[in-house]
Amino acid sequence: MTKREVIQGDGVAWLRQAQLGPEHAIVTSVPDVSEMHPRMSLAAWRALAIEITATACRKVAPASLVVLYQTDIKVDGRTIDKSYLAQRGAEEAGLHCLWHKIVCRTEPGNITYGRPAYGHWMAFSPELQIAAEASSADVLPDLGVMTWARAMPMVAAVATCRFIKRHTACSVIVDPFCGYGTILAVANEHGLDAVGVELSAKRCRKAERLTTADGVAHDGNIRPEPT
Repeated sequence: MTKREVIQGDGVAWLRQAQLGPEHAIVTSVPDVSEMHPRMSLAAWRALAIEITATACRKVAPASLVVLYQTDIKVDGRTIDKSYLAQRGAEEAGLHCLWHKIVCRTEPGNITYGRPAYGHWMAFSPELQIAAEASSADVLPDLGVMTWARAMPMVAAVATCRFIKRHTACSVIVDPFCGYGTILAVANEHGLDAVGVELSAKRCRKAERLTTADGVAHDGNIRPEPT
């Protein structure tokens, strides 16, 4: 029987003090500036995003990994490349990139406005390496299903858990910014325990009971977060 623990609290503060062992792998998304304190400047958020990634990378064991799913944002006509910020943090912590894949959020050729039409799916590790025969596709053509608008796409979450089971000794997935708990649900369904941290009490309640059956097909009209 797999276990799931959802902690209501500040994910940044939790991550800074967390003591993780070789059984833990971190799978998360660094929050956007829109999800932070309303008075936080863009420059301060950029620095924090790098710090969060670097902190996560310093927490994992040598044979473990940090997996991030990030969608770039557009602010005042400028694109903020969140994969660049993630790689800055990983580099500061001395981790190497295992993979950097692209997940299409809409069909190629379509124009998007608020966010680019793709997401970044990245993995970093202190020592883990991938044999050439274990390579997988670098571009995923569709999000598949989503549990909510800011979720990690189910296709990436499932592939992440399968990779962790196949290539590591990790048995616990940790998400310091778990939202509705997509990766927690997918981890449990793949025989992995899960720990999530979420500031919102409402989202914590959702994350405690979410299953992959709660996902909906991505059609550009993902159901809104309930009030």
